[in-house]
Amino acid sequence: MQTYTLLFIISCILGCSAQFYVIDDRIGLGREFDGIGGLSGGGATSRLLVNYEEPYRSQILDFLFKPNFGASLHILKVEIGGDAQTTDGTEPSHMHSKDEGNFYRGYEWWLMKEAKKRNPNIKLIGLPWAFPGWVGYGTQWPYFFPNVTANYVITWIMGAKQHHNLDIDYIGIWNEKTCDPAYIKVLRDILDRAGYTNIGIIAADGDWSIAAAMLKDSYLNDAVEVIGVHYPGTHTVKEALMTERKLWSSEDYSTFNDDIGAGCWARILNQNYVNGRMTSTISWNLIASYYENLSFGGDGLMTAEEPWSGHYVVDSPIWMTAHTTQFTQPGWFYLQTVGNLTSGGSYVALTDRKGNLTIIIETMTHNHSQCIRPPLPYFDVSPQKVTFQLKGSFAHLTDLQLWYSKLDFETKKDTLFEQRSPVKVYNGSFTLKLDVDEVYTITTVTTGQRGSNPEPPKSRPFPKNYSDDFTIDVPPFSEAPYFADQTGVFEYFRNSSDNASHAFTLRQVITERPVTWARDADQTISIIGDYSWTDLNVSCDVLIETPITGGVFLAARVDQAGESVREAKGVFYWLYANGTYKVTNDIGGKRVLAEGLSGTREGVWYTLTLIVKGYFASGMLNGYPLWENAVVLEPKNGWTALGTFSFEYAQFDNFEVNAY
Repeated sequence: MQTYTLLFIISCILGCSAQFYVIDDRIGLGREFDGIGGLSGGGATSRLLVNYEEPYRSQILDFLFKPNFGASLHILKVEIGGDAQTTDGTEPSHMHSKDEGNFYRGYEWWLMKEAKKRNPNIKLIGLPWAFPGWVGYGTQWPYFFPNVTANYVITWIMGAKQHHNLDIDYIGIWNEKTCDPAYIKVLRDILDRAGYTNIGIIAADGDWSIAAAMLKDSYLNDAVEVIGVHYPGTHTVKEALMTERKLWSSEDYSTFNDDIGAGCWARILNQNYVNGRMTSTISWNLIASYYENLSFGGDGLMTAEEPWSGHYVVDSPIWMTAHTTQFTQPGWFYLQTVGNLTSGGSYVALTDRKGNLTIIIETMTHNHSQCIRPPLPYFDVSPQKVTFQLKGSFAHLTDLQLWYSKLDFETKKDTLFEQRSPVKVYNGSFTLKLDVDEVYTITTVTTGQRGSNPEPPKSRPFPKNYSDDFTIDVPPFSEAPYFADQTGVFEYFRNSSDNASHAFTLRQVITERPVTWARDADQTISIIGDYSWTDLNVSCDVLIETPITGGVFLAARVDQAGESVREAKGVFYWLYANGTYKVTNDIGGKRVLAEGLSGTREGVWYTLTLIVKGYFASGMLNGYPLWENAVVLEPKNGWTALGTFSFEYAQFDNFEVNAY
């Protein structure tokens, strides 16, 4: 028997009294509830999801978006791709240059449509992390010409509607970067002039500082509908409350999706309103669907990082979400009678103002609910008995549905989102015995359901033998399966100049440094494979398109990517348009292992082969040895990769890897 439970029984035998809490709508309502959401992007966090085969991909999407099934999310927030690294990869822009537009790049359009297919009422948010270089006019500042940036964003909104019939509900500014009040006002004006008066602006997806600026500037205050803050630790500031605007935790959680992550998520879903009056909480990220060894591996509400096997995991945060999302909807209202429990934990109560009531209680302990950020001050939670007195329009209720979860850190046998016998209400009140690390939903709503599917396939590693010739006439997505761009953008390409052996290729298409969010490399790179790979043989046909200064590489044992991509080490085999080659131990080319003449130039297809075994690496060009036995002391393992010397056009074909 658990220690906490035993102590509770002993204390109640000795005489335990219940703490009383009132649920009453006669004193008025609290703030309007805006919903619980997930964030795809910031960046490339859903990259592998699109490569799942059916029925597994649809099963995963159902757990995220289908009402009364799993997480049943109310909000989907996506990155407006900016061609730059934004945590776990790059997401392509709809406008690589100012003279073109393509509203089928990437996978966020597809994801929004899949979410809408399951829940037509889901709210959609778009937010830029980075911008194509042309938006910044060669600088790292997108606000020099605010009308240019605003029009770029509105083009994305228009494309969503015209090409995908998606109505965007909210738009953000620039994720976690300095916001420009002048830009916000220009964006509001251009939105209104374009007929998008219904689209709300969220500012500024960082800290609370925008609130003080809004109090001093009535035009700015009018322009902003939602103050969105990241990782607020469940607390707000008085300036934000004084603006009388909606307050959201527009990015939160960011914690590994084990039971402690579930505890974090359960706690902040309640306490963001109880302590901070925030009416929406959005999880970064929606789903951990990227290579696990990238930044923040496993930080989604669930995990789907093996499209080659079909394996996925419905992690416990999904069911913590369901405790709120399946029994409330945006447009409900919090009651004013919400708060913290005397012996630790919290409760919220919401109503649709049509007679429905939902109460969510959590008793997460400190050590079992720490989020990745910010630091969590210590607090105590102990077993307790609570009595809720229903008054006002709820006084007549006689029974309520009960859904229960227990994160059991002692036995490791969790109870997750289990429907139990209805709670009987006597003379307007009911009593519960609460243990620690529990979640209760007590509700009049009868449609809750713990959805399920047949067990997915077993987990298995990335195939040791893998190849792709990129030959696909009408690709469903712009990116080739399993390739995860880390700097630059690699897209399927129809090579009209070669209708024979290289008619279909993969092409790197970014030719100037974007307005970045992270520390992108100076080279472009896309990774693929199993991070544990050590010895292998990888080959690829390459075409350098830039004369003299152009170059491409093939790599193995790449040990870093994501936000650390500039520091990536490995075995990098470079081929240049100036007739030379080089082998380096890092992406920056500072540690040279071998170099010499290759006779290569732009506009000619070459086959690169890289062989790495133990402490030695060798390279071939067009099937003939070019260099041999370069000594590689580290790294011992990592992904394979391909890329370019700079932001330049280049093509790749007939990729093949064989790991030993």
